[in-house]
Amino acid sequence: MTTTSEIRHTGWQPLDPALSVRQVLTLERVQAGEPEVVAGAGQLDRAVRWVHVAEAADVGVMLTGGEMVLTTGVLLAGDEAKQAEYIQSLHRAEAAAVVLGLGRAFPTPPEVMRRAAERCGLPMVVLHRPFPFAELTEEVQSRLVRRKFATVSLSESVRTALTGLITAGAPLQGLLDEVAQHSGCPVVVTNLAHRVLATAGERPAVDDVLRDWERIARQAGGSEGDGWIRAELGGRGERWGMLLLCGYRGEAASGRLLADRAAEAVVLHRMLGGGSAHTWEEQSAQGLLTDLVSGVVPARQLLPRARAAGLPVNRRTFVPLVVPAGDPGELDRVLRVLGLPGLVAELAEGATAVLLSLARDQQAEVLTAHFAARLRTGTGVPNAVVAAADPRTDWDDVPAGLREARHVADAVADSSAVLDLPAVVRLRDVHLRGLVRLLRDDPHVQSFAERELDGLLCGNDQELLNVLRTYLATGRNKSRTAQLHHVSRPALYRRLEAIQTRLGVDLDDFEQAASVHIALLAHDAQQG
Repeated sequence: MTTTSEIRHTGWQPLDPALSVRQVLTLERVQAGEPEVVAGAGQLDRAVRWVHVAEAADVGVMLTGGEMVLTTGVLLAGDEAKQAEYIQSLHRAEAAAVVLGLGRAFPTPPEVMRRAAERCGLPMVVLHRPFPFAELTEEVQSRLVRRKFATVSLSESVRTALTGLITAGAPLQGLLDEVAQHSGCPVVVTNLAHRVLATAGERPAVDDVLRDWERIARQAGGSEGDGWIRAELGGRGERWGMLLLCGYRGEAASGRLLADRAAEAVVLHRMLGGGSAHTWEEQSAQGLLTDLVSGVVPARQLLPRARAAGLPVNRRTFVPLVVPAGDPGELDRVLRVLGLPGLVAELAEGATAVLLSLARDQQAEVLTAHFAARLRTGTGVPNAVVAAADPRTDWDDVPAGLREARHVADAVADSSAVLDLPAVVRLRDVHLRGLVRLLRDDPHVQSFAERELDGLLCGNDQELLNVLRTYLATGRNKSRTAQLHHVSRPALYRRLEAIQTRLGVDLDDFEQAASVHIALLAHDAQQG
């Protein structure tokens, strides 16, 4: 498996505003002086912020940190105490390195200075050939200025691009895609529990990150390294998430700048509402469940996303549920109250999917019934219905289960207020209504529905259609129909007579009533 530090990156490589000691030593002009590192070889990645030529013995008081000091040591020759103190003063001033030009003062590397530099970890470089320090100073300073300019340019270009997207009302995904294009590595947004809310980047690289997410989540809270750069998300003293660049291959300072700019944009996006009424957790669950239902992406490829979203997936029983007209927030609250792990997301057509993840020794049907009962008593919707598919123990079977639950939900969506449905409805409970839903797009079924109901549809008489729908759904129970429509029995009789006249049928005849009922079910199914 590819690790995050091995992820290839094809984006533009931004520059660090500083050079490292190692990079300075590779410059062509420096190589002409035959440089040799005689101490502090393990610290060559220190940043060089400036180059300073100084012969003063007390040069340390003139430094602010990060300088590469160039000297011939002419004022230090013959005084070992001064030599040791010189190195100590550079160390206290946090100098990046000291470069000593060998010559009359020091024909060979001074051992006292070398040992002192090695003890304090200060890189010490000697130049074996005469070298004009002015050339090195000019070369490094010009490169530092160019890098500084490139970094400022990068900062402004990223900020401008992200601000433009926010102004245009782009979704969070649009912002992260832009960040991924600049960074050339996977970008991940998480909540404080390290659950993945959104990702961006090349799909194979993102999948590699999510596949190893448990390890990455642990490291996300610790020190950065190997191209992992994080930026906290929050505002007004409250932290609510984290943005990570995973496997960034550019310079660390540029990665830090990118992460900070991206975090600023993400926080602003959230403060402005993000162009969506749903929370990022809801959007993450919605994307995952929608992809599972559609079947466009194989379930096996979605497993890392499910795991990273916090859904337990190892040796679990999955229960696909769909609640017609369910409120995602209320359903999520019911899950938390019952302590059931799962994902909740609103699907198309107003239905809300719930994917429960239960331990193998838990009773799926009992817990599903408990969830449905709590939904009826805890949300103020006494006739709420939960459409359930049979439990699945194989993740690859989850998409079919979700589609089955949605089919059941479609079949009962228009009748839950009329029929006395159980709290949990399964495929075996929807009978003819379910069959008609499956066949609703067949041209022959559509033609049949139009022909049977033409007398009512041509006049667009919704009141009579509603009465007919209730009358047939209640098994032609006149008392119940009159009660549900808040009319007297004589008034209902007049409406039924009008329906029979317009349709040219006798609703007391079982076969004719059944034909009209099937046509009405097909019509309702076609209307969605």
